[in-house]
Amino acid sequence: MTWLEAGAITLGALVGMEFFAWFAHKYIMHGFGWAWHRDHHEPHANRLEKNDLFGVVFGAIDVALYLVGALYYEPLWWVALGINLYGLLYALVHDGLVHQRFFRWVPKRGYAKRIVQAHKLHHATIGKEGGVSFGFVIARDPARLKAELRRQAQEGAAKVRESAGA
Repeated sequence: MTWLEAGAITLGALVGMEFFAWFAHKYIMHGFGWAWHRDHHEPHANRLEKNDLFGVVFGAIDVALYLVGALYYEPLWWVALGINLYGLLYALVHDGLVHQRFFRWVPKRGYAKRIVQAHKLHHATIGKEGGVSFGFVIARDPARLKAELRRQAQEGAAKVRESAGA
């Protein structure tokens, strides 16, 4: 396999992970996986959350892809690398920047601010129903997200916290 092919597979997996993450967040974490994800949406002083178990599960799948790729089918190794890089980006952006688990920095402008705003609006709902912004790196316009939350609240599809300003 050439470096160009390996790089294309890795980049494709990294980009594809944002779409997988959106799907997993909306339909697994806010679906049958809510028992693990709930504490991520509720105030607490714990260093770890049940929600962190998703990282363990997805990490184990990634390790399995590395092993299968190394032993049987090399392209899977490069897929695993793309997934791993997305996991690193996720940890820095979601856990680090948005939830400030690793460092304290609140962006004042630019795309980093937009990511933080979009994810805070995701946390504006109470419970698993409704909600906006299920991705982790691609962030829609916060004004549109607020309008969507208002619409969901009016239709009874979501219960929105009063502090959300939506």
